[in-house]
Amino acid sequence: MEPGGIYVDGTVGLGGHSSEILRRSTPDGVLIGFEWHKESYEYAKGRLEPFRGRYILVRENFAYMKEILEQMGKVPVDGILLDLGVSSFLFEGSGRGFSFKKEEPLDMRMDDRFSKTAKDLVNQLSPLQLEELIRSFGEERFAYRIARAICEARRKAPIRTSAELAQIIWRAVPARVRRGRIHPATRTFQALRMAVNRELENLKWFLDEAPEILRPGGRLVIISFHSLEDRIVKNAFRTDPRLKVLTKKPVVPTSEEVARNPRARSAKLRAAERI
Repeated sequence: MEPGGIYVDGTVGLGGHSSEILRRSTPDGVLIGFEWHKESYEYAKGRLEPFRGRYILVRENFAYMKEILEQMGKVPVDGILLDLGVSSFLFEGSGRGFSFKKEEPLDMRMDDRFSKTAKDLVNQLSPLQLEELIRSFGEERFAYRIARAICEARRKAPIRTSAELAQIIWRAVPARVRRGRIHPATRTFQALRMAVNRELENLKWFLDEAPEILRPGGRLVIISFHSLEDRIVKNAFRTDPRLKVLTKKPVVPTSEEVARNPRARSAKLRAAERI
């Protein structure tokens, strides 16, 4: 990272990584940031105010990065970062039902311009469709039982809140699972969030176009928190002839980093360079 470079943060969130990129590229490095969640976008604008004149924020998903950067005349760039983790703000303060610990509308949209919500999926998909969604995106071994329990519950009344769905899942799984370290609803909520926001589709679309955005020698860094995402990134880096892999194995957080930030425990960082 150098002064005068053009860098892209494809997942600005609350602006933590963006702030550090701008600081390290002082005095004249430029950041272009993408953030599709409205409240996070507004927060990040305030946080990045000290760097006014050196950044552009776009309220859009990173899947459209190539098209938007070309329209701006900002291609090629020197580096791209994606942090695929979900911001704590979405779980704690969004009010959209991302957390099974809260009583909130079952929404889960990161962008309120989307039409389909998690409530639509749990109340409209067939039992087989629900089972496949929970199994494929959540890697949930009790997908069959959970899907059937959801369908049985919605026959009586539509499922409307995150707490209501979490309770249905809790009752659906075996008693021994309820005593585990991970809440029984974790994987199902994850699966619904990924489906509502088309997270894997967006990642695949981005990876197909990303090398064309980078200058030769430019670097692409992706932090993932889910095995499906990491698998997609690993395969894309290894098979794309436009990229040279810089991390033979993913970089994982140290025990000290996990102690400071427990949510980082499943993070995997992979990097590649444009040939």
